[in-house]
Formats: sequence, C-alpha cells, structure tokens
Amino acid sequence: MDAEPATTGPAGLIARLRAKLTGGSSEASLTRRLAGTIFLIRVISAGLAYVSQVLLARWMGTSDYGIYVYVWTWVLLLGSMLDFGISASAQKIIPEYRASGDHALLRGFLSGSRWLTFAVSTLISLALAGLVRLLSPWIDPAEELPLYIGCMTLPAFVVANTQDGIARSHDWMQLGLMPQFIIRQALIIGITAIAFLLGFHLGAVAAMVASLGAVWIAMTGQMVVLNRKLAEHITPGPRAYDVSGWLAVSLPILLVESFYLLLSYTDVLVLQQFRPSDEVGVYFAVVKTLALVSFIHYAMSATTAHRFAEYNASGDKARLSAYVAHAIVWTFWPSLAATAVLLALGKPLLWLFGPQFVVGYDIMFIAAIGLVVRAAIGPVERLLNMLGQQKICALAYALAFVLNVLLCVALVPRFGGHGAAAATSISLTFETVLLFWIVRQRLGLHVLAFGK
Repeated sequence: MDAEPATTGPAGLIARLRAKLTGGSSEASLTRRLAGTIFLIRVISAGLAYVSQVLLARWMGTSDYGIYVYVWTWVLLLGSMLDFGISASAQKIIPEYRASGDHALLRGFLSGSRWLTFAVSTLISLALAGLVRLLSPWIDPAEELPLYIGCMTLPAFVVANTQDGIARSHDWMQLGLMPQFIIRQALIIGITAIAFLLGFHLGAVAAMVASLGAVWIAMTGQMVVLNRKLAEHITPGPRAYDVSGWLAVSLPILLVESFYLLLSYTDVLVLQQFRPSDEVGVYFAVVKTLALVSFIHYAMSATTAHRFAEYNASGDKARLSAYVAHAIVWTFWPSLAATAVLLALGKPLLWLFGPQFVVGYDIMFIAAIGLVVRAAIGPVERLLNMLGQQKICALAYALAFVLNVLLCVALVPRFGGHGAAAATSISLTFETVLLFWIVRQRLGLHVLAFGK
C-alpha cells in the first residue's frame, strides 16, 4: 500500500496528490508518470485538434466539413489497420527479443518492420485509388478528389504508427506520440490558416491537402529522430528477419485492432450513408468533445502493454496481477471524472464549432455511457494480446462490431446521431461484458475497477 502523508491543509493535499502520482513501487510510479505524459500529450493534441476542427468547421461550412470528416475517418481507420498490427505487436516482440538476447532479430525488426509496412501500405493505397476510380460513377463528385488525397496520405500514416509502437516499446513516449498528435495537428492548423489568410477557398480538398502534408512531414521528422536514438541504444551488428514470426504474432492482434477501430468508426461511416453531411459534422463534433475520456484509456494501454508482456515472460504472476489491477483503477476513475466535466461543459464546447452544433448536446449523454462502461475494465484487450489470447479477444471485438453495424443500420436512418450514439454505447457495453468474462475464464483475473 502507498503511504499517505499525515499533513493537513493545502500543503497536505498537494503532498497526498504527489504521493499518489509518484509513490508506490517503481513500476507503478513509472507507469503513472508515463501514462501522465501520454495523457498530457493527448490532451494538448485534443486542444490542437479541437482548435483545428473548430476553425475548419467555421471556415468550410457544415457540408464541406462533413465531407472532410468522412474522408479523414477513412484515413484514420485504414491507416491504423494497414500496419498489420505491428505497431501493437512491437510492444510484445521487442521486449521478448531483449529478454532472450536475440539482438540480430531485434535489429532486423526495428528496420524491417517499417520497410514492410511502408511497401505494403503503398501497394494497397494504389489499389484503393483504383477502386475510387472504378466506383466514381456512384461516388459524390465532391468526395472523389478528397478520397484520392486520402490514399496518398496512407503510407506515411502507417509508417508513423509503426514507429510509434517501436518508440513506446523503449518508453520513448514523447517521440512516439508527439509527431502524430501534436506536430501533425499544429501543421494542419498552420497550413489551413495560411491558405485561409491568403484567400484560398478552404473546402474539403484544401483541408485534405493540408492533412496530407502534415502527416508526411511529421512522419519524416519522427523517423530521423528515432533512427538517431536507436543508434545510441542498439549496438551495431548483423540483422535477421523473421517476417513470418512477426506476422504470426501481429495478425491476430491486427484482428483485435481492426475490429476495435471498426467499432469506433462505424457510427460515423453509417451516418454518412443515411444522413446529410451537416448532421455528420455535428455528430463528429460530439465525438471529438468526448475524446478526452478515451485518451485516458489510450494512455494506460500505451504505457502498460509491453510491461504485461515483460512480466508474463518472466513468470511473475503476482506482479502481473497487481500491475493489471493498478492499470484498471487508474483508467476508470479518471475517465469517470473526465466524463462528468465534459458533460457539464458540453454546450459551450460544442458552441465553439458554431451555434448550429449545440443541437448535438443531448447526444453526448448517450455516447458517454459506453465510454464509461468500457473504462471500468481498463486496458484488458492489451493484456489479452500480450498474453497470447489474441484470437479470443478478436472474436469478442468481432461480435461487438457486428452488433454495432446491425444496431447502426437499424437506428441511424430513423434517429440519426442519437441512434448512432446509442448503437455504439450498447455495443461497447456488450464488448465490456465479453472481455470481463474472457479474462476471468482464461487468466483467472478480476478486471473490474470495483468489487472482487
């Protein structure tokens, strides 16, 4: 148990808070510091993203903004899947190579994983561009060019994800996250602001061009810095490439990540098919406003995954169990507090996008339910992935995704954004129950933030 100072008053409150954040075991303290760093980066990123989305919504109008949101959602979805799960499996593969002393394989993975994801994502991007061309008679003409630009964005997006996983496996959280979440957002704001001030028409095409440039610039800078840091920490030597072994670990994780992403973006994509673009823009503003809650879950997931693998590889089950419990508690309670604050401030936050966006305020309450329920079990999907339970975890996500699609198709045409939010919250609750049961049965761990 962490000791708490006995002092009272403001000084005592500060001391107790500091003890909570930095006290306890070295692993728990390091996890909180790293998770705090990740959360801070994501909060700053959220601020920048919020500013960029507010400015784009005001500069572009709801229709162009809805098209941009639709195309950018496809970039986020596909870009996060085309690394084959390597960005996540890096947090399992790298610690295992280090623990076993397989330095040649380690060096091969650090280089080969990025070349592999870049080459394959480039080929797939070309195929997707051809698909857009083939389907152009049925695609809204206003969406066609933004979709081509989105295809050009994908290879850099995928490599950046891969480098993020490599950096996080070395506890270089700033290097892994800042290029994607801060530098990229700042560049989007800067490029679009310059275009607007110069008098260019800021429609969906211009916004996608700005996003394309931002993604490529941020990824290239991240690559230069990452290569330098790896050269300082990894001794030179021969490289070995176990591509089949990497894929054997990564592909089941890819299934988990893919179904998670599909579950995250299905509501926006289905909404685009049944409702007008301006309604998609309002719903996306709601999702962005609630993003702070999911950042907390993301921060703990990014911090803990490679340590789950490390403790499991060493056979220290007691340490693993305590670490899992710690991660869950520090996911749920901050998420609950953040949800309460965001719901209280929801109307003024939505008004920043424009007065017409305030109509989405009541949707926030529906969407928040699923996020809070999901936070109650913490980053257990990463626990399952790191402990060899990828397939059953993927099945749980697949079932939740299918349920989400069915509910979205049933509810969105009639209820619009309210139906999309309800479908997603119900699906997240279903997924949470499944994951809780799986961890209980397969690993014998209690993974609820309260109870035993």
